[in-house]
Amino acid sequence: MATTADFKNGLVLNMDNQLWQILEFQHVKPGKGPAFVRTKIKNVLSGKIVDKTFNAGIKVETATVDRRDMTYLYNDGTDYVFMDAQDFEQISVPPATVGDGARFLLENMTVQVATHEGSPLYVELPVTVELVVSQTDPGLQGDRSTGGTKPATLETGAEIQVPLFINTGDKLKVDSRDGSYLGRVNS
Repeated sequence: MATTADFKNGLVLNMDNQLWQILEFQHVKPGKGPAFVRTKIKNVLSGKIVDKTFNAGIKVETATVDRRDMTYLYNDGTDYVFMDAQDFEQISVPPATVGDGARFLLENMTVQVATHEGSPLYVELPVTVELVVSQTDPGLQGDRSTGGTKPATLETGAEIQVPLFINTGDKLKVDSRDGSYLGRVNS
């Protein structure tokens, strides 16, 4: 249990048998009336974001969420298998839990897996990942970075838009949250 004075970003609350993570909070003391706490919370499983107001001082049930760095091993056909680097324990995570980030998962990549009472809640990839272009149309003379874009297939199978000067075999830095091209990596 925690009171509204214990609120902080990242705290996970257990409300109505659902887990909600606090994204933002603000203590408000109006000139007239009691104080309250305005929050923006996100449903851990569905990703839905809502605004909720709590009266100051009320008790709210918190949930214990264990976040661990784990190494992605392989996809066994149905689930993604991750291994804890500390105790070498392996867990299987369903594709729905991994979400859209699965497009950028490479074997032996370190990610953060959050679990609650032994069941995986979500998988958090690093913000940027470095991937090699496995196929794209060749660039033409005169193509510049300020020009248009073209599709490129990465080594994980994900397809993103890249500038015209990118060639097959180039190593790129990609934002894992939205799949946007961030730049070339000089090896």
